[in-house]
Amino acid sequence: MNSLPEASVDLIFADPPYNLQLKGDLHRPDNSKVDAVDDHWDQFDSFKIYDEFTRDWLAAARRLLKPNGAIWVIGSYHNVFRMGAELQNQGFWILNDVIWRKSNPMPNFRGKRFTNAHETLIWASKSEEARPTFNYEALKALNEGVQMRSDWMLPICTGHERLKDENGDKTHPTQKPEALLHRVILGTTNPGDVVLDPFFGTGTTGAVAKMMGREYIGIEREESYRNAAEKRLARIRKFDKEALTVSASKRAEPRVPFGQLVERGMLRPGEVLMNARGQLAKVRADGTLISGDAKGSIHQVGAALEHAPSCNGWTYWHFKREGKTVPIDVLRQQIRAEMS
Repeated sequence: MNSLPEASVDLIFADPPYNLQLKGDLHRPDNSKVDAVDDHWDQFDSFKIYDEFTRDWLAAARRLLKPNGAIWVIGSYHNVFRMGAELQNQGFWILNDVIWRKSNPMPNFRGKRFTNAHETLIWASKSEEARPTFNYEALKALNEGVQMRSDWMLPICTGHERLKDENGDKTHPTQKPEALLHRVILGTTNPGDVVLDPFFGTGTTGAVAKMMGREYIGIEREESYRNAAEKRLARIRKFDKEALTVSASKRAEPRVPFGQLVERGMLRPGEVLMNARGQLAKVRADGTLISGDAKGSIHQVGAALEHAPSCNGWTYWHFKREGKTVPIDVLRQQIRAEMS
């Protein structure tokens, strides 16, 4: 991480070792052994050493982020609170914590604790002043038109998505599902952005980033995981440009003055517009309307007729074409399509 240029990354997704502190083997009720996370990379001699490790990689991460960059970290109760404190210590600004509620968690076989059915993600910007990407409308569309909440019900990585080695065993014990990264990358990056994963594993972040038209950097020290990631990424194909376009708020779309419709002859001076009640207004050469004593923009005249403080003239006014009543917003969308 220290070899990369400063302020060169838009988003970081970090899935560091959790420091699970497992003591001995774990068995199911039938006495079969659970393939738990007992790898050397998840073992730290003390909390002090783990905290130093966390401090160092987060400092490197903050240096790499652009001024409006952001970071996601994911963890369990073993480590996420320690990471959260260090994020704040280093000047990151926490935006949300998100609960990934697993629809198919591993049971608690010993029956001595609650089933660990969730993990926690923290989304933080580089600083309080930063303005990170947040594709609110796209996430809302993904959630059937309802505002996306901070509790996400998604399954753990299983089935065809789970990478296996030549013996049929899991390539990586904590491979994250692509659905989780899809939501993160869709919601907090744009096509062309650079996404860094400093604990790349088998490359889930890179796979989703590549599919969604983002650039990615993966750092992974374990050779077996790197090999698996390289093979996986070689099979990934980027979505086409049209598929990568996501829902945006009306405010984010290019501004089109009503007068531009008049300039281009899409509406002519003297042409009559009407509202839903059949009230009429005449288009003037400067892109304003006149209706009785009311004069002004499409919004001002609409508000005057409704005796309201404001009005969206684009949806309020209609015109006639070939005997059909058409909202003037159709003409605005035609111009926006040309602009894009």
